[in-house]
Amino acid sequence: MSAQHLPDLIRFARHHSPYYRDLYASLPPHTDRLADLPVIDQQDFWAANTLQDNRVLTGPLSEATVYKTGGTTGSPKFSVYTRDEWRTFVTSFGQGLVDAGLRPGHRVADLFYAGELYASFLFVLDSLAHAPVDNVRLPIGGGAPLESTIPTLRELAAQVLAGTPTTLCRLAEQVVSTGVRLDSVELLLFGGEALFEDQRRLLATAFPGAEARSIGYASVDAGLLGRPVPGSDTRVHEPFSPYSVVEILDDVTGEPVTEPGRPGRVVVTSLFRRLMPIIRFPAGDRAEWTGTGPGHFRILGRAEEGVRVGPVSLYTQDVQDAVAAADTAGRVVGLQLVVRRWDGRDGLVLRLATAPGDDGGASGAPGEGADGPRALAEAVIAELETVRPLYPDSVRAGFVHPLAVEWARHRDLAVNPRTGKLVRVLDERPTA
Repeated sequence: MSAQHLPDLIRFARHHSPYYRDLYASLPPHTDRLADLPVIDQQDFWAANTLQDNRVLTGPLSEATVYKTGGTTGSPKFSVYTRDEWRTFVTSFGQGLVDAGLRPGHRVADLFYAGELYASFLFVLDSLAHAPVDNVRLPIGGGAPLESTIPTLRELAAQVLAGTPTTLCRLAEQVVSTGVRLDSVELLLFGGEALFEDQRRLLATAFPGAEARSIGYASVDAGLLGRPVPGSDTRVHEPFSPYSVVEILDDVTGEPVTEPGRPGRVVVTSLFRRLMPIIRFPAGDRAEWTGTGPGHFRILGRAEEGVRVGPVSLYTQDVQDAVAAADTAGRVVGLQLVVRRWDGRDGLVLRLATAPGDDGGASGAPGEGADGPRALAEAVIAELETVRPLYPDSVRAGFVHPLAVEWARHRDLAVNPRTGKLVRVLDERPTA
């Protein structure tokens, strides 16, 4: 499928999608500029994008593949692609793999995860198959036991390993601890998470002859976001023109940022998707223009809409719902998600604020008794782990630290210094 003209896409969405028809109801009939359109509200979008009585889709769900995106088991979120849309998706992404370092004849191990409606494994495999250079694809998967994965990589002389940083580091730990040599590996393509300096050190120890590069920037809900830009900074990407339009919006005003070095949140418009239109969709990340090339931008971390902790994606709404379900007495008056990194792993701290007069919040101590903060903290964690089981699974696998609760007063919660608005997600991990 070729890229559509933006005015045509806007008119099509307004005419065929009840969600976009309502979203644009107050706009003039011939509105055709992105800056004149509202940014999608994540909560409203997913509330309308249900499998039954869907209000986002522009037609019946009769020819498509359904994938699951971030969210909870209680309120799953789905993205759909027609076969033509998927072909455009993987062909364009496959072209970007050459920028990531893919060379003719490379033997590539796909170590992303498959099954349960997740897209990453199939997406990478199909992107490799549609890449403009010949390559040999090794569909191993991230869930395969290391005891069989490592011999397979050796026997087939894999030259490229593609996976999340968590998966690649898990493999690297096993390689280092067992003393196995995988001398054929020369390229590590990571995606889905940021790659931190401590992880780079581990990967360099296990694969001393390999270079770590971004595989590209995309998601199953937002679609194509950024193709890798060759260079030393793996955070720098450029839009997949002409198939997507990337905007960086000011955190306070919501206006498009045009100058380099000014951070804002990433918003994407997909010009090849018609069944499930994506127009000014928040990608969940923050970025800045670099000024080093046409459309070059640097990814700075997650924005308020969501957070990535190791291999686990969480939306702020997921956490808010868990707190609301556990806090039957209404003691929590504010919350923030604080992502930290220590001992080589990510960890999520739920910073919960209590009202004045609640002694547990005043002292920061866990408290005692059935109704104390300790019991509430345990209830919140249990609720969130129930609806997002990938988190406790990742804890057991050693990928992330256990969930923790930090008690505070509302005044202790971080706010935007320019507006006083609460900052929902604090990413305190190093980004350099």
